[in-house]
Amino acid sequence: MKDTLKLDEDQKAWVVLEGTSKAVDRACELELEPLGLSPTAAGVLYLLKTAEETVTPSKLSRWMFREAHTMSGLINRMEKQGLVKRAKDLERKNMVRVTLTEKGEQALRGAWDAALVSRITSCLSKQERDNLKAYLKKLQTRALEIMRDLQPLPYT
Repeated sequence: MKDTLKLDEDQKAWVVLEGTSKAVDRACELELEPLGLSPTAAGVLYLLKTAEETVTPSKLSRWMFREAHTMSGLINRMEKQGLVKRAKDLERKNMVRVTLTEKGEQALRGAWDAALVSRITSCLSKQERDNLKAYLKKLQTRALEIMRDLQPLPYT
């Protein structure tokens, strides 16, 4: 007799959420590939453009839920592409800040013009998008609470 795995409703919802996330990520990869960007690199460019404070590699790591060494490698690759620039902070010499270059600005505009997000979410009404945003924010808040419990730094 074959042993079958039974999923409860939470697990079934999680499978759909995970599958949706993977499909959106892959669609993003395919759309950004001609621009020479990964979805993660596009996210870094967006954060650099919209940040209202000095951006450091450690802040990017926290904001994007990535390990410091992973973010460091990505920033190195993006710097070699000419998309970002690292500079010593003028006030705190031991701190490095990351800034967007003109080439990075152009790449961000190209990624933004691709409009993939709108093409994906266009199948939802405004009310459905508002609900989705509220539900995802609620799940994100809960996940962050759990992350803080399991690994207090850097999420405190």
